[in-house]
Parts: sequence; C-alpha cells; structure tokens
Amino acid sequence: MPELPEVEAARRAVEEHCSGKRIKKAVVADDPKVIDGVSSSEFEAALLGKQIVGVHRKGKNMWLLLDSPPFPSFQFGMTGAVYIKGVAVTKYKRSAVKETDEWPSKYSKVFIELDDGLELSFTDKRRFARVRLLTDPTSVPPISELGPDALLEPMTVDELAEALSKKKIAIKKLLLDQSFMAGIGNWVADEVLYQAGIHPLETASKLPKEKCATLHKCIQEVIEWAVQVDAESSLFPLNWLFHYRWGKKPGKANGRRIDFITAGGRTTAYVPALQKLSGGAGALRADDKQRRQTSKRKKGSDEVDGSASEEEEAKESVKVKKQQNPRASGRKSSAKKKPDVSNDGSDDPENDESDEDEERKKVSKTVKKKEASERTSKKKSEATGTTKKHTKRAK
Repeated sequence: MPELPEVEAARRAVEEHCSGKRIKKAVVADDPKVIDGVSSSEFEAALLGKQIVGVHRKGKNMWLLLDSPPFPSFQFGMTGAVYIKGVAVTKYKRSAVKETDEWPSKYSKVFIELDDGLELSFTDKRRFARVRLLTDPTSVPPISELGPDALLEPMTVDELAEALSKKKIAIKKLLLDQSFMAGIGNWVADEVLYQAGIHPLETASKLPKEKCATLHKCIQEVIEWAVQVDAESSLFPLNWLFHYRWGKKPGKANGRRIDFITAGGRTTAYVPALQKLSGGAGALRADDKQRRQTSKRKKGSDEVDGSASEEEEAKESVKVKKQQNPRASGRKSSAKKKPDVSNDGSDDPENDESDEDEERKKVSKTVKKKEASERTSKKKSEATGTTKKHTKRAK
C-alpha cells in the first residue's frame, strides 16, 4: 500500500500546486464503500467555493485544510493515489491509472477542478481507501488513534528503547501497529529491519539497547531518504532490500539469499545470513515453521493481504481467459486468483505483484517458449537424421 513516503509525496504535490486556490468544481463518486458516512451530493456541496489553505498528513492519512470546515480526509488503503493533471506525482506501483488512461479516471473517487483550471483526482481501483468529510480529522478515528508520526514526531532513542522494552511481541508486528508508530507499512518495516540486522520475529522487549539505537537510526534514515526523493523507488540506494524483495521466488539481496516468512500477518522478506533470530532452538523452529507455511501459500497462488471484491475477481477471470491461447482452450489454466485476506477492512496488500514482477514474468515466459521451441526443433532434426540413416541401411 502507499506508506508514509508515498502519502507524503502526494501531500507535498497537492500543497505545492493547489494551496491558495478555490474549488470551482467537485465530482464525488457514488461509492459508499469508499466515500464514508456522507452522500456524494453532500460531499460535493461542502467543497464547492472553498479555498484550499493547507494540506496535512499523519501516518498514511492526508487531509485538505479548507478556509472553513468540514475537511476532506483521505485514508489511502491499498491503491489510493493522487493525480494532478499535467503534474508528475509519485504514485504507488500498483495504483490504478496509467498516463494514457481517460481523465478523470473511471476509478476516480474525488475529482476537483480549481479556479485556475488545475484538476486533481483521488483514485482507488481496489476500493479499500476511505474518504471522509470531517470537522476535525485529528480528533476522530482513524487519525486520533495513531501513534507518533515516524517522520514528523520521531521518538528519541531512549523513548524507543523504553517503548520496546514493554512490548513482548515480534518487532515486525509492532512496527506495523499504527497506534505504536504511524506511517510504517510492510516494505518500510522490512527495510529498516534488514538495515538494522534484526530478525522480523525477534521479540521487541528482548532487543538490547544498542540494537534499539541501530533500529532508531535505520527508521530515520530509510524514511527520510524515501521522502527526500518523493518515494521514487528508482532513486532508493542500490543496497536496499526494496529492489530485490518483490518476486514470489526467493532471490538475493547483495549476494545473500532472501527468505519469506509471515510476521504480523504479513508476508515478510528478510535475509537469514544477516538477520539472526535469538532465543535458541525453539525460536529457530518457530522461524522455520513460519517459512514453510509462507512457502506453501506462495506455491498455491499469488498471496495478497487484503480483500478482493467479487466484481474484481470476475474481471480478473475474464482477463485471464482472454489472455489464454485459443489452441490451449482445452487445458486447465494455471492463472488463478486467491481470495485476499486482510488484517482490517481497509489495509492493503504489500505483496501484490509489482509492475516489475509482471515484466519479469513476461520475459520468463518468452524465454521458456523459445527454449521449448529450440528443444522441439532439435528433436525433429534428430528424428529426421535417424530416419535417413535407416533408409540408407535399407537400401
């Protein structure tokens, strides 16, 4: 899902290009699953004529400060994304809209036209975002229930060490807890633990003071870097786990094997050679069990944390059928989509396949087809040669 860096990039873009301008037109989707607690017509009426005076964020939530309440608040969910027509805005990998798509997108949930003609759209294909109209976004859930923002309200080393000492749960699960620290999601948690050399299943309260200090440093460095480059992943340091973690099959990060386990209910990438689990044989057995369970799930299907709608599954099924080779219509398709499982109703799948994975799969299929074609040609050639030999002998 869009995590703190992606949402902050969106906030900065909206602040830079939209602050001080008035809303000339508003179109809100009639989608009560996303537009929470207010009708689309009421939402539109509340926006018309209002001036955008600021843009705020806490954790993975963003809201527009208008010249008078109520204020639109955006919880990005799985694939929520902000688009400003004609302006490059960092979008989460799996956000729905391509540059060549219609404008505004059919997935647009809130479309705004400003008095200078600039157009803004908040889109969400998977429909797990939540858009609300609130008098004071910070005083009500979900924002009121968040812990300190990882970027804006960072804990000191001593505060982090003290907080961890009271938590007898896996460190990965704790980092994903937005009431503990707001803004860290799956990829950021995996990255900071990799950089700090801490196993995702390590009990938080067992971390020594020096490891707490290392973790504190890595949280700050990873988030600050990602925010500095507007969450543009191609600008992340090449030694980050981020660049190697997205495939279904274990790969390598800087020459070391990546493994996948389940931690905090999420598929988790880590490097066993660098991230050792303390606690003796019992802990190691638990680690191995988690790894085997995750491996079994991955073999069956592409694992996704989050719930897919019936409509989306139907569309996916149609898409798969269209992509199948007509000659192979009698064969059973291996492209299946597993129903998603979510920790809460609005969270996101961090292990969805990225565009990069799709490219890898296409290349892999092409290579396999070429190899199969070469093998077939070779067999035919060998068979022809054998036939000629038998013919000569018969003569």
